[in-house]
Amino acid sequence: MIAYLGRRVLAVAGVLLVICAVTFIIFFVLPSDPALHACGKTCTTEQVDAVRAEMGLDRPVHEQFAGYVAKAFTGDLGYSYQNSLPVWDLLADRLPVSVSLALGAAVLWLSGGVLVGLVSALRRGTGLDRVLMAGTLASASVPVYFTAMMLLLVVVQHFELLPYPDYVAITEDPGAWAGNLLLPWLTLASLYAAMYARQTRSSMIETMGEPYIRTARAKGLPERTVVVKHGMRAGLTPIVTIFGMDLGGLLAGAVITEHVFGLPGIGQLTYDAIFKADQPVVLGVTLLAAFFITVANLVVDLVYAVIDPRVRYA
Repeated sequence: MIAYLGRRVLAVAGVLLVICAVTFIIFFVLPSDPALHACGKTCTTEQVDAVRAEMGLDRPVHEQFAGYVAKAFTGDLGYSYQNSLPVWDLLADRLPVSVSLALGAAVLWLSGGVLVGLVSALRRGTGLDRVLMAGTLASASVPVYFTAMMLLLVVVQHFELLPYPDYVAITEDPGAWAGNLLLPWLTLASLYAAMYARQTRSSMIETMGEPYIRTARAKGLPERTVVVKHGMRAGLTPIVTIFGMDLGGLLAGAVITEHVFGLPGIGQLTYDAIFKADQPVVLGVTLLAAFFITVANLVVDLVYAVIDPRVRYA
């Protein structure tokens, strides 16, 4: 196990290095000039050249990349071109918002999606199954920004059931924290829950047709035991895989949801950084997203053996 973890940690470092290199190279292919954005439109050519030299953009590309990687793996992600603040401080300031958004939505979509998919699989071919699958198809077909705007229009403006979302730290007021994030949670959950419901249904139908399920029933085990202990543990293995990927990605920011609801998270920071060609911030966010996804994959691999005994025996 220790050797396995060591190999996976090295793989994570390699993935981060490749992603960093690809993102870094893209910035030298795009025509945008970070020095011009940082200096402003009124700057002269001499002033732009001075800013470029101060940023180190006049050095060869390989020197810039080598210096960035050496600092990045020690926690130094550089400074923003726009406000000269450390990139890590900007990420740390926005991260609680994105983590709150991702975790809250994940609880909703995982519990709701798995429950709907399980009920649909156990009632396969019935009217309830068709209604549930039609609802999930409709939910998955609606764009996130449309769902967000409809929730704001109906819940906030028309019925005034909730205030317009304004992030409040959970340490300050847990009730206000949950109330202000409820609509963003529902927006993300409506999309992901639909996909999880369909995946759960498909996986459970396949699992419940396995020979060991028939054997368990032939032994006279209660149907609840057959479904929960033998069916769900194996049938939900694919759900764990996609859940790790989805949660890892959302921890680095949900750009559209944060932008529509005005939440100051990583996604909003990414949007502003791309628009202003703030290379250090974009690189920092990219590395953060890659880190979350690769770590989530590592955790998923370790959880497999707990959920499905067949993996442990293999």
